Amino acid sequence: MNITKFLKSAFVVAVSAVTLSSCVNKDEWDTPPINCNNKFDAPNISMADFKALAPASGYVLITDDKIFDGYVVSSDENGNFYKTISFQDKPENPTVGLQIEVDKASNYADFPIGTHIRINAKGLRLGLDRGTWKIGSVDPNFAIGRIPSVLLNRYLSAVCNGNAMDVVTIKPRVLTNLAAAKQDIYLNTLVTVPNVQFNFGEIYPVQKAYVDFVGGAGVDTDRNIEDSSGSSTVLRSSGFSTFGATLLPKGSGNLTFVVSKYNANYQMIIRSLDDVKIAASGPRFNPYPPKGGTDITYPQTFLENFESYPSTSAPWFNTFPKYINYNILGIRYWEVRNFSGNKYIQLTANGATTSNNGGTTAVETSFMVPVNFVPGKKLTFDHNFGFDNGKVLKVYTTTDYKVGDDITSATLKDITSSFTFQTGPVSGYGTLAPSGTYTFTESGNGFIVFKYTGVGGGVTTTAQIDNIQVQ
Repeated sequence: MNITKFLKSAFVVAVSAVTLSSCVNKDEWDTPPINCNNKFDAPNISMADFKALAPASGYVLITDDKIFDGYVVSSDENGNFYKTISFQDKPENPTVGLQIEVDKASNYADFPIGTHIRINAKGLRLGLDRGTWKIGSVDPNFAIGRIPSVLLNRYLSAVCNGNAMDVVTIKPRVLTNLAAAKQDIYLNTLVTVPNVQFNFGEIYPVQKAYVDFVGGAGVDTDRNIEDSSGSSTVLRSSGFSTFGATLLPKGSGNLTFVVSKYNANYQMIIRSLDDVKIAASGPRFNPYPPKGGTDITYPQTFLENFESYPSTSAPWFNTFPKYINYNILGIRYWEVRNFSGNKYIQLTANGATTSNNGGTTAVETSFMVPVNFVPGKKLTFDHNFGFDNGKVLKVYTTTDYKVGDDITSATLKDITSSFTFQTGPVSGYGTLAPSGTYTFTESGNGFIVFKYTGVGGGVTTTAQIDNIQVQ
């Protein structure tokens, strides 16, 4: 081998290695610049003016460049939005919101919450579709179709902020109550309502989850929510939501949601459980509190025949100072009625709907009679049923309920089996009849509880009670 040639080659390799090592150990690399270029020209119309192009019904096809900006407020990351993106015209105090239909999932990856977007609507349809203002593609089967994923960037793009996508913080509009949220001006915008809780029927007697499951699969579910002012609406959750099996919180607090609507019915949609600032347990407010109970005494003997109370016409008398008219589910109360000169109390679930019964069709109301229990004394009362389509009346005693407490936390002793109830006619009414006798084994102050349980559209039997006596 030629020694001179070998040494020359070795020198070249060594120099190259040193040079490479120097490059690898440099603190700075010559990184190519990242360029963010806006796909569309500057806006030529405001989002509010664009929405105003929509007809009162149906849709309009946009035939020229209509370019406007918006800010994303929805997210499909947790499965509660599907192939739609809701956006509003400003990050704070928006004046308008829209929804764009896209045939693509996982949109949160490309357009996370707060993304500043720009849309060129040329070639898209704009209109009111099933209650919500939308834009989408031309589709022979739908008024507003989903934009194919391969064509999405023809119409929708993020706006640049320097060399990166412009993503801002969305500040929800704070509204005073749920009634205020049920306005079309807030459709597809993000709002927060304070002092909200799930309707008691959603957590009692069974604490429900965000969605129902049928055959192990989640189904789209509405849950009734209410606020401290007494207004209500529904929170709608997708059967595919990742939080669907989570139990509803029992307390009250703030709720953030995107305002949506299906036909004439408002439905509020959360992005994730981060939108639910409601305590898992803890204090609740009662927009429809029990009536009466302002002059409670605990007699050992008494007869209540209701003749001392007024009974004229609706609204029927239902506020008894000596007794508690405790509505647990719904807002129906025992009322004084009169037939052939005889007064009694009456309750029915007939006609109870979510709109007239506090957001639920269920009726569960207890007429609570205070008494000083003395072992050996006896309880009797008369009863009657009308339009009978099922059992609705049970009788209990309790010795640990305190006025002002939650009755569902009290210990109730079921004494219904001590009485015999007649079956009423399916049409019309029977007549008042004795129920039997219960002999007290309890002692001390407590309550006799006459509980009605029915549901509008289900068991709606009318119950009547008279001549409650302890002797």
